Amino acid sequence: MDALKILAPGGYTTVQDKGRYGYQQMGVPTSGVLDAFAFQVANILVGNCNNAAVLEITVMGPLIEILVHADIALTGAEMGMTINDQPVQEWRSIRVKPGDILTIQQVKSGCRAYLAISGGIDVPEVMESSSTYVGGKIGGFHGRPLKKDDVLGCKKVKLLTEQRQVNSNMIPEYPSEIVIRAIPGPQDDFFNEGLNILFSSKFMVTAKADRMGYRLQGPAIQIKDNMPKSIISEPSMPGAIQIPADEQPIILLVEQTMGGYAKIATVISSDLRRVAQTTPGDSIRFEKVDLELAHLLYIKEKKSINTIQSTFLD
Repeated sequence: MDALKILAPGGYTTVQDKGRYGYQQMGVPTSGVLDAFAFQVANILVGNCNNAAVLEITVMGPLIEILVHADIALTGAEMGMTINDQPVQEWRSIRVKPGDILTIQQVKSGCRAYLAISGGIDVPEVMESSSTYVGGKIGGFHGRPLKKDDVLGCKKVKLLTEQRQVNSNMIPEYPSEIVIRAIPGPQDDFFNEGLNILFSSKFMVTAKADRMGYRLQGPAIQIKDNMPKSIISEPSMPGAIQIPADEQPIILLVEQTMGGYAKIATVISSDLRRVAQTTPGDSIRFEKVDLELAHLLYIKEKKSINTIQSTFLD
Protein backbone atom coordinates (compact mmCIF):
# COMPACT_ATOMS: atom_id res chain seq x y z
CA MET A 1 0.00 0.00 0.00
CA ASP A 2 1.13 3.55 -0.72
CA ALA A 3 2.89 5.01 2.31
CA LEU A 4 5.25 7.88 1.46
CA LYS A 5 5.15 10.55 -1.26
CA ILE A 6 8.45 12.32 -1.84
CA LEU A 7 7.85 16.08 -2.10
CA ALA A 8 11.60 16.82 -2.14
CA PRO A 9 14.23 14.04 -2.13
CA GLY A 10 16.98 15.65 -0.07
CA GLY A 11 20.67 15.30 -0.84
CA TYR A 12 20.90 11.58 -1.63
CA THR A 13 18.13 9.30 -0.40
CA THR A 14 17.98 5.60 -1.31
CA VAL A 15 16.18 2.45 -0.20
CA GLN A 16 18.54 0.07 1.61
CA ASP A 17 18.51 -3.08 3.73
CA LYS A 18 21.39 -5.18 5.13
CA GLY A 19 22.75 -5.78 1.65
CA ARG A 20 23.01 -8.17 -1.27
CA TYR A 21 25.33 -11.08 -0.49
CA GLY A 22 26.58 -13.91 -2.66
CA TYR A 23 26.88 -12.10 -5.99
CA GLN A 24 30.25 -10.38 -5.80
CA GLN A 25 31.77 -12.97 -8.12
CA MET A 26 29.37 -11.57 -10.75
CA GLY A 27 30.55 -8.02 -10.14
CA VAL A 28 27.57 -7.09 -7.97
CA PRO A 29 28.61 -5.39 -4.71
CA THR A 30 26.84 -5.94 -1.42
CA SER A 31 25.40 -2.40 -1.23
CA GLY A 32 23.16 -2.06 1.84
CA VAL A 33 23.18 0.37 4.74
CA LEU A 34 26.45 2.00 5.77
CA ASP A 35 25.51 2.32 9.44
CA ALA A 36 24.19 -1.10 10.43
CA PHE A 37 23.68 -0.11 14.08
CA ALA A 38 21.41 2.85 13.30
CA PHE A 39 19.58 0.74 10.70
CA GLN A 40 18.81 -2.08 13.10
CA VAL A 41 17.69 0.26 15.87
CA ALA A 42 15.35 2.13 13.50
CA ASN A 43 13.62 -1.15 12.65
CA ILE A 44 13.42 -2.20 16.30
CA LEU A 45 11.77 1.11 17.19
CA VAL A 46 8.88 0.52 14.76
CA GLY A 47 8.58 -3.22 15.43
CA ASN A 48 9.97 -4.43 12.11
CA CYS A 49 12.02 -7.53 11.35
CA ASN A 50 15.73 -6.87 11.43
CA ASN A 51 16.15 -6.62 7.65
CA ALA A 52 13.17 -4.46 6.69
CA ALA A 53 14.08 -1.88 4.04
CA VAL A 54 14.53 1.71 5.17
CA LEU A 55 15.48 5.04 3.65
CA GLU A 56 19.17 5.95 3.96
CA ILE A 57 19.37 9.76 4.00
CA THR A 58 22.64 11.59 3.32
CA VAL A 59 23.46 15.11 4.63
CA MET A 60 20.20 16.81 3.58
CA GLY A 61 16.88 15.23 4.49
CA PRO A 62 13.78 14.82 2.33
CA LEU A 63 10.31 16.38 2.56
CA ILE A 64 7.69 13.60 2.67
CA GLU A 65 3.89 13.41 2.69
CA ILE A 66 2.58 10.53 4.80
CA LEU A 67 -0.10 8.46 3.06
CA VAL A 68 -0.89 5.83 5.70
CA HIS A 69 -1.34 5.27 9.42
CA ALA A 70 2.06 4.05 10.57
CA ASP A 71 4.88 4.25 13.09
CA ILE A 72 8.12 5.82 11.92
CA ALA A 73 11.55 6.31 13.50
CA LEU A 74 14.64 8.27 12.46
CA THR A 75 18.08 7.19 13.73
CA GLY A 76 21.69 7.82 12.80
CA ALA A 77 23.02 11.29 12.08
CA GLU A 78 21.46 14.17 13.99
CA MET A 79 19.37 16.00 11.40
CA GLY A 80 16.34 17.36 13.17
CA MET A 81 12.81 16.40 12.16
CA THR A 82 9.36 17.99 12.19
CA ILE A 83 5.84 16.73 11.53
CA ASN A 84 3.50 19.47 10.34
CA ASP A 85 6.21 21.96 11.40
CA GLN A 86 6.26 20.65 14.98
CA PRO A 87 9.66 19.33 16.17
CA VAL A 88 9.77 15.63 17.04
CA GLN A 89 12.55 13.50 18.51
CA GLU A 90 14.88 11.13 16.73
CA TRP A 91 15.73 7.66 18.07
CA ARG A 92 12.10 7.03 19.07
CA SER A 93 8.93 5.80 17.34
CA ILE A 94 6.33 8.33 16.24
CA ARG A 95 2.76 7.65 15.13
CA VAL A 96 1.84 9.37 11.86
CA LYS A 97 -1.34 9.59 9.80
CA PRO A 98 -2.33 10.35 6.20
CA GLY A 99 -1.75 13.98 5.30
CA ASP A 100 1.09 14.55 7.77
CA ILE A 101 4.11 16.34 6.31
CA LEU A 102 7.44 15.00 7.50
CA THR A 103 10.44 17.29 7.17
CA ILE A 104 13.93 15.93 7.80
CA GLN A 105 16.41 18.76 7.95
CA GLN A 106 20.12 19.24 7.25
CA VAL A 107 22.68 17.25 9.17
CA LYS A 108 24.01 18.75 12.40
CA SER A 109 26.38 15.93 13.31
CA GLY A 110 27.14 12.75 11.42
CA CYS A 111 26.37 12.15 7.76
CA ARG A 112 23.64 9.52 7.28
CA ALA A 113 20.26 8.96 8.93
CA TYR A 114 17.83 6.05 8.62
CA LEU A 115 14.04 6.35 8.35
CA ALA A 116 12.08 3.20 9.17
CA ILE A 117 8.32 2.77 8.73
CA SER A 118 5.95 0.05 9.96
CA GLY A 119 6.33 -3.04 7.76
CA GLY A 120 9.37 -1.67 5.93
CA ILE A 121 9.65 0.01 2.54
CA ASP A 122 7.99 -2.31 0.03
CA VAL A 123 10.06 -2.62 -3.16
CA PRO A 124 10.78 -5.69 -5.33
CA GLU A 125 13.78 -7.71 -4.18
CA VAL A 126 16.63 -8.11 -6.66
CA MET A 127 19.05 -10.93 -5.90
CA GLU A 128 17.39 -11.41 -2.51
CA SER A 129 17.79 -7.81 -1.39
CA SER A 130 15.88 -4.51 -1.48
CA SER A 131 19.09 -2.47 -1.44
CA THR A 132 19.77 0.13 -4.11
CA TYR A 133 22.92 -0.26 -6.19
CA VAL A 134 22.92 2.96 -8.18
CA GLY A 135 26.00 2.03 -10.23
CA GLY A 136 24.20 -1.03 -11.59
CA LYS A 137 20.72 0.57 -11.61
CA ILE A 138 19.29 -2.34 -9.64
CA GLY A 139 17.30 -2.79 -6.44
CA GLY A 140 15.59 -0.19 -4.30
CA PHE A 141 13.20 2.14 -6.10
CA HIS A 142 13.96 1.68 -9.82
CA GLY A 143 17.66 1.32 -9.03
CA ARG A 144 18.19 5.01 -8.30
CA PRO A 145 18.09 7.71 -5.61
CA LEU A 146 14.61 9.02 -4.87
CA LYS A 147 13.12 11.89 -6.86
CA LYS A 148 10.28 14.37 -6.38
CA ASP A 149 6.82 12.75 -6.70
CA ASP A 150 8.06 9.19 -6.12
CA VAL A 151 5.50 7.17 -4.13
CA LEU A 152 6.82 4.37 -1.92
CA GLY A 153 4.76 1.58 -0.42
CA CYS A 154 5.05 -0.26 2.88
CA LYS A 155 3.93 -3.70 3.98
CA LYS A 156 0.78 -3.90 6.08
CA VAL A 157 1.45 -4.79 9.72
CA LYS A 158 -0.07 -4.13 13.12
CA LEU A 159 1.00 -0.84 14.66
CA LEU A 160 2.72 -0.59 18.02
CA THR A 161 0.61 -0.73 21.16
CA GLU A 162 3.12 1.56 22.92
CA GLN A 163 5.62 4.00 21.46
CA ARG A 164 9.30 3.17 21.82
CA GLN A 165 12.37 5.24 22.68
CA VAL A 166 16.06 4.43 22.96
CA ASN A 167 17.82 5.32 26.21
CA SER A 168 20.07 8.32 25.65
CA ASN A 169 23.16 6.41 26.79
CA MET A 170 22.71 4.00 23.85
CA ILE A 171 22.66 6.76 21.21
CA PRO A 172 26.03 7.17 19.43
CA GLU A 173 27.77 10.50 19.13
CA TYR A 174 29.19 11.65 15.80
CA PRO A 175 32.22 13.89 16.48
CA SER A 176 34.23 15.54 13.69
CA GLU A 177 37.45 13.88 14.92
CA ILE A 178 37.40 10.10 15.33
CA VAL A 179 39.74 7.18 15.94
CA ILE A 180 39.11 4.16 13.72
CA ARG A 181 40.45 0.73 14.63
CA ALA A 182 42.09 -1.34 11.92
CA ILE A 183 44.01 -4.58 11.49
CA PRO A 184 47.22 -4.49 9.36
CA GLY A 185 46.99 -6.32 6.05
CA PRO A 186 46.41 -8.14 3.86
CA GLN A 187 49.33 -6.48 1.98
CA ASP A 188 51.02 -4.81 4.95
CA ASP A 189 54.29 -6.44 3.83
CA PHE A 190 54.32 -3.91 0.94
CA PHE A 191 54.98 -1.16 3.47
CA ASN A 192 57.66 -0.29 5.96
CA GLU A 193 57.59 3.27 7.31
CA GLY A 194 54.21 3.67 5.58
CA LEU A 195 52.59 1.39 8.15
CA ASN A 196 53.90 3.56 10.99
CA ILE A 197 52.67 6.69 9.24
CA LEU A 198 49.16 5.26 8.87
CA PHE A 199 48.86 4.50 12.58
CA SER A 200 50.46 7.72 13.85
CA SER A 201 49.02 10.44 11.61
CA LYS A 202 45.82 12.42 11.18
CA PHE A 203 43.96 12.19 7.86
CA MET A 204 41.21 14.45 6.56
CA VAL A 205 38.07 13.19 4.83
CA THR A 206 38.00 14.72 1.35
CA ALA A 207 35.02 15.62 -0.83
CA LYS A 208 35.55 12.31 -2.66
CA ALA A 209 33.58 10.33 -0.10
CA ASP A 210 30.58 8.22 -1.09
CA ARG A 211 29.13 4.72 -0.84
CA MET A 212 32.03 3.29 -2.89
CA GLY A 213 34.73 4.60 -0.60
CA TYR A 214 36.27 7.47 1.34
CA ARG A 215 39.40 9.17 -0.02
CA LEU A 216 41.55 10.66 2.73
CA GLN A 217 44.25 13.32 2.66
CA GLY A 218 47.33 13.32 4.87
CA PRO A 219 51.00 12.33 4.94
CA ALA A 220 52.18 10.24 1.99
CA ILE A 221 52.16 6.48 2.61
CA GLN A 222 54.92 5.01 0.49
CA ILE A 223 55.21 1.45 -0.76
CA LYS A 224 58.61 -0.23 -0.37
CA ASP A 225 60.96 0.48 -3.28
CA ASN A 226 61.18 -3.22 -4.19
CA MET A 227 57.40 -3.67 -4.30
CA PRO A 228 55.06 -2.97 -7.26
CA LYS A 229 52.90 0.14 -7.08
CA SER A 230 49.81 -1.94 -7.85
CA ILE A 231 48.76 -5.57 -7.53
CA ILE A 232 46.75 -7.96 -9.66
CA SER A 233 43.11 -6.99 -9.12
CA GLU A 234 41.54 -9.10 -6.41
CA PRO A 235 38.22 -9.21 -4.52
CA SER A 236 37.86 -6.40 -2.00
CA MET A 237 35.76 -6.05 1.11
CA PRO A 238 34.28 -3.09 2.99
CA GLY A 239 36.89 -1.57 5.27
CA ALA A 240 39.95 -2.34 3.12
CA ILE A 241 42.37 0.62 3.10
CA GLN A 242 43.95 0.88 -0.35
CA ILE A 243 47.06 2.92 -1.12
CA PRO A 244 46.91 4.07 -4.77
CA ALA A 245 49.62 5.82 -6.81
CA ASP A 246 49.05 9.19 -5.10
CA GLU A 247 49.98 7.55 -1.76
CA GLN A 248 46.78 8.75 -0.06
CA PRO A 249 44.56 6.12 1.62
CA ILE A 250 41.10 5.10 0.38
CA ILE A 251 38.73 3.25 2.71
CA LEU A 252 36.58 0.98 0.52
CA LEU A 253 32.90 0.67 1.40
CA VAL A 254 29.90 -1.28 0.12
CA GLU A 255 29.76 -0.56 -3.61
CA GLN A 256 33.11 -2.00 -4.61
CA THR A 257 33.98 -5.58 -5.61
CA MET A 258 37.58 -5.49 -6.91
CA GLY A 259 40.75 -3.59 -6.14
CA GLY A 260 44.15 -3.35 -7.80
CA TYR A 261 46.09 -1.47 -5.14
CA ALA A 262 47.88 -2.83 -2.08
CA LYS A 263 45.72 -2.81 1.04
CA ILE A 264 47.76 -1.67 4.00
CA ALA A 265 45.09 -2.41 6.63
CA THR A 266 41.42 -3.24 7.12
CA VAL A 267 38.96 -1.25 9.25
CA ILE A 268 37.15 -3.55 11.70
CA SER A 269 33.47 -4.10 10.90
CA SER A 270 32.27 -2.41 14.11
CA ASP A 271 33.94 0.86 13.06
CA LEU A 272 32.75 1.00 9.46
CA ARG A 273 29.59 2.80 10.55
CA ARG A 274 31.72 5.48 12.21
CA VAL A 275 33.64 6.04 8.98
CA ALA A 276 30.34 6.39 7.10
CA GLN A 277 29.14 9.03 9.56
CA THR A 278 32.04 11.39 8.80
CA THR A 279 31.75 14.26 6.32
CA PRO A 280 34.35 16.14 4.23
CA GLY A 281 36.66 18.10 6.49
CA ASP A 282 36.36 15.67 9.41
CA SER A 283 39.54 13.98 10.61
CA ILE A 284 40.39 10.32 11.14
CA ARG A 285 43.20 8.67 13.06
CA PHE A 286 43.84 4.92 12.89
CA GLU A 287 44.51 2.66 15.86
CA LYS A 288 46.15 -0.73 15.29
CA VAL A 289 44.26 -3.67 16.83
CA ASP A 290 44.33 -7.44 16.43
CA LEU A 291 41.66 -9.89 15.29
CA GLU A 292 40.84 -10.97 18.84
CA LEU A 293 39.90 -7.43 19.88
CA ALA A 294 37.96 -6.96 16.64
CA HIS A 295 35.86 -10.03 17.51
CA LEU A 296 35.24 -8.75 21.05
CA LEU A 297 34.10 -5.36 19.76
CA TYR A 298 31.79 -7.06 17.25
CA ILE A 299 30.23 -9.13 20.04
CA LYS A 300 29.87 -6.00 22.20
CA GLU A 301 27.94 -4.24 19.44
CA LYS A 302 25.67 -7.26 18.96
CA LYS A 303 24.96 -7.26 22.69
CA SER A 304 24.01 -3.57 22.50
CA ILE A 305 21.50 -4.35 19.76
CA ASN A 306 20.11 -7.26 21.79
CA THR A 307 19.79 -5.03 24.86
CA ILE A 308 17.76 -2.49 22.90
CA GLN A 309 15.65 -5.24 21.35
CA SER A 310 14.91 -6.87 24.71
CA THR A 311 13.70 -3.57 26.14
CA PHE A 312 10.64 -3.74 23.91
CA LEU A 313 9.76 -7.43 24.09
CA ASP A 314 6.11 -8.00 24.99
